[in-house]
Amino acid sequence: MTEAGIARLLVAGGAGFIGSAFVRQQLREYPQLRITVLDKLTYAGSVENLADVIDDGRLRFVEGDICDAEMVEPLAKETEATVNFAAESHVDRSLLRADAFVKTDVEGTYVLLEAARRHGHRRFVQVSTDEVYGHVPTGRSKEDDPLRPRSPYSATKAGAEMLVGAYRASYNLETLITRGSNTYGPYQFPEKIIPLFITNALENRPLPIYGDGSAVRDYLYVDDHAAAIGLVLQIGKPGESYNIGAGSEVSGVQVADAVLALCGRPASLRQFVTDRPGHDYRYALDTAKIAALGWKATVRFDEGMRRTVDWYQTNEDWWKRRKSAEFWEFYRANYKISSPLRD
Repeated sequence: MTEAGIARLLVAGGAGFIGSAFVRQQLREYPQLRITVLDKLTYAGSVENLADVIDDGRLRFVEGDICDAEMVEPLAKETEATVNFAAESHVDRSLLRADAFVKTDVEGTYVLLEAARRHGHRRFVQVSTDEVYGHVPTGRSKEDDPLRPRSPYSATKAGAEMLVGAYRASYNLETLITRGSNTYGPYQFPEKIIPLFITNALENRPLPIYGDGSAVRDYLYVDDHAAAIGLVLQIGKPGESYNIGAGSEVSGVQVADAVLALCGRPASLRQFVTDRPGHDYRYALDTAKIAALGWKATVRFDEGMRRTVDWYQTNEDWWKRRKSAEFWEFYRANYKISSPLRD
């Protein structure tokens, strides 16, 4: 049982990158807690991400789609709260084809909300993103700022947030929203910038940098992000949103340079490519609200990068199996690179 008195928790998308980190943390921290993970196991999700806890008798894994109401219904009936990590989450893929994002991010959230409402869930935490604020040229986004999404991905996440807010207002469901910044760490599928750069560098492949590499992100280590979501689940105020960020701003060029230094590779592996359409050049979060709950990021970017590079170096088999023919087809189409040849 958790501090909030939750004994049975449904975690949608719990075999994904951030979701699996959250599941591992919750099982460590709350010996009486039982967790049901529902995950479709798309390309970015894997039971391997739960290898450390899959044999824990308190964990039940169910393979399935959050859009399948018949599957979700009995799982919600057996649990008391929901945390929704399940989403299509890669901006570049949403630019190539947005339909899967609309279905999973919006329709899937609706199905989970309906099930939580019918079975009187005590908490519903929607895991969202800082990208719903859009480009932030100056200052830092606060939770009550307007949402101005500029990609199909961020638009569907904003749409999901609107549904969550409506279920709070219309049905008094105890909903909460977290908006996390760019997250990195072990087990991240290698299409995202940091694991892509690390694994490419380890294979002596070019590191594709959008535009001039000046776009900045606030990079948050995955364990810090998972801990913040856990805190919101326990003591967050229903109806509120919480920004989660490390407070650092790092450009694409700086990420590439950090990876190359840690991997011992030359700067000549940097490759500047055509910029992303509608590229948001800066995200920055005001995190005062979650700081008031007692949370702060504990892993600095340099330390988090060292840990992450070490993990990918040690787990070569894990990421090489994920850089499949389909992966390279997407890579070439997205970055407009004719071939991912080694230097």
